[in-house]
Amino acid sequence: MSPHAGTAGLTPHTLAFVESPVQLLNVLEWAHLRAPRAEEASGGGLTLVVLSPTDPMTRGQLRRMADLARDEGHTVRWEEARGGPLAPFQTIGGLTRLLRRADRIVMGDPFSRYVQLLLTITKARELVVVDDGTATMEFVAQLASGERLVRWHRKGGRPGPRDLIFAPVSSAARRRLTPGARRKVEIFSSMPIETTPEGVTITANAFAWTRATFGPPRITKGADLVGTSLVETGVVDNDRYLEAVATLAKTHGATRYFAHRRESTEKLHRLAVETDLEIVRPDLPLELIARRGPIGRTILSFPSTVVHTLPLALVGTEVRVAVCDIDPAWLTENASPRAQGFLSGVTGTARDVHRLSAVTAA
Repeated sequence: MSPHAGTAGLTPHTLAFVESPVQLLNVLEWAHLRAPRAEEASGGGLTLVVLSPTDPMTRGQLRRMADLARDEGHTVRWEEARGGPLAPFQTIGGLTRLLRRADRIVMGDPFSRYVQLLLTITKARELVVVDDGTATMEFVAQLASGERLVRWHRKGGRPGPRDLIFAPVSSAARRRLTPGARRKVEIFSSMPIETTPEGVTITANAFAWTRATFGPPRITKGADLVGTSLVETGVVDNDRYLEAVATLAKTHGATRYFAHRRESTEKLHRLAVETDLEIVRPDLPLELIARRGPIGRTILSFPSTVVHTLPLALVGTEVRVAVCDIDPAWLTENASPRAQGFLSGVTGTARDVHRLSAVTAA
């Protein structure tokens, strides 16, 4: 058990909100780095609130990650935050007291409407944003430029009715995420951050907890391919994506395909039939799966978070991470105007990876 383990029942010094397995992993990494701090040892510890989504694969991974958090001595509170029309009101009502007493709030997704709403309640003087994948890069850029908070794959489109209704809450959350004389803001990230917003503290996530807890992995001779949800988010055309995966697998001898938790069952079925790849649905974030092993000597990926995180999690091993560029011809007509530039930036800023040109369908 880590030395920073909190004691159940005490008023939490730190309150963390997560909605995905990766966010929970990065809260554990942040807490591991903060372990020696005296105030954590003497305070109420870390209370981790899971704002549970509805899809089964994400829920399964979150439950596994919640078990790991409990093993570290943290208090975990599971909220069925989307379990019906009254669930948000019940969740927020049940958390209000904790929010008002917490000295520090840790969050994984500042773009989340749920999190933005919770930020309007808290009086915490210290806010920490941990990685939610490549979206962190966009968040930092928007915070530095004073823009409204909007996810990169939606940027450029017209705000919908719900966006307009929620705009005052989003604006209030953005103000709270701006550091000042009475509020500190920290960003804990493994992503490349080129412009640091004024007054914001940037702390590097080196995946020290992951490397200390798991591995080193057994490495196989072949290659593994990492899936992406770019089709599901409307950025990349489904048929073009399937063709690219088939070509990559054939060229590099990949045998396994690690599915993203948001990939559709229909798409994965087509991949299995058309490519003969073994489809693997991980029960933990890929950083932990790779660190536990077995894992291929080469990991192939499209532009995504893992091209930044896997080299850190696998440092000291012989595993090579290779990233394949997205051909502009693969983008859908509904893709954000910023999509190609953002994805190229994800690839171009990755450290310790081998860069592949966009593949052409056979």
